[in-house]
Amino acid sequence: MRDRLPARLEVSAILRLAESQGGFATVLAKGERDAGTILLVTVYRDEPSRLYERMPALDGSRSFVATKAENPENPADFSEYLARRRRQDPDIWLIEVDIANSERFVAQIDALT
Repeated sequence: MRDRLPARLEVSAILRLAESQGGFATVLAKGERDAGTILLVTVYRDEPSRLYERMPALDGSRSFVATKAENPENPADFSEYLARRRRQDPDIWLIEVDIANSERFVAQIDALT
């Protein structure tokens, strides 16, 4: 198993990567500085928001996986889900990234860590 970067450093890298690609990222909720779980919410124009969470694999690696997508007919459900996750685990970092091609962006994050 690989050593893990402190969450605050990884969050900083995500913010800078988004900006370097012409996007915008912001911290919606700060979690535990060193070991907090990072959740990414991607948004872009009229596309539904998506939630990416880091999931462990059998080989010990951890990569971001899309776990929830906003339903355009009920956008409040997505927001309520995020609020519920935050209440369940106050150590979670919640990062919103406004960027085109979120799948490519998330793959780049996985390649860096």
